Amino acid sequence: MSTIKSRREEYSEATRAALLESATNLFAEHGYVQTSLDDVARATRMTRGAVYHHFTGKQALFEAVVELQETAMKAAVTAAATSAPDAWHASMAGLDAFLDFCADPVYSRLVMEEGPVALGWNKWKQLEEQHAYGLTEAFIKLLIEAGEVEAVPLPTATQIVFGLLYGACRALVEAPPEDKVRVRAECGRIVRRILDGLHPSVPLRHAVN
Repeated sequence: MSTIKSRREEYSEATRAALLESATNLFAEHGYVQTSLDDVARATRMTRGAVYHHFTGKQALFEAVVELQETAMKAAVTAAATSAPDAWHASMAGLDAFLDFCADPVYSRLVMEEGPVALGWNKWKQLEEQHAYGLTEAFIKLLIEAGEVEAVPLPTATQIVFGLLYGACRALVEAPPEDKVRVRAECGRIVRRILDGLHPSVPLRHAVN
């Protein structure tokens, strides 16, 4: 009996994976609004009922697609940082991995363009807090503890640095294909310069009251 259940589970997981793959391709190519559940079912050679068996609706399917993208991004950033020799290089390796994802047309469209509209700002923000925002907070904390960044309040620093990273990602999203390599390099250089300026040894040019 357990063997039958195991096969059913394997089939269910394979079906869900196939639906997510088709949905990812369709949402990335046509956008959320222009993609229907019927489109996903046809692309996967399944019935609309099969889609509803795994997802309550189009938004739930899209959210699962975004979750996959964010999970892949998080894994890549973490892997890049893990092999670095210290906190600063780990953070910079993580930054490079993140910007590479932002330059990817599938990730950028699904997460940065379609995500806030399809899921609504609050839901999209919740997902970001679990993934990109959460990673930003972890890296800022790591840099502060290592003495690479001034001991500024973590919540405020995270908000500001995340805004910086979001701006860099938007610049990559909006860059024409022929300019992405150049913009990618510019984003990496500018973010590094700004973060380097947060080192405790770097004095403020003007006093702040």
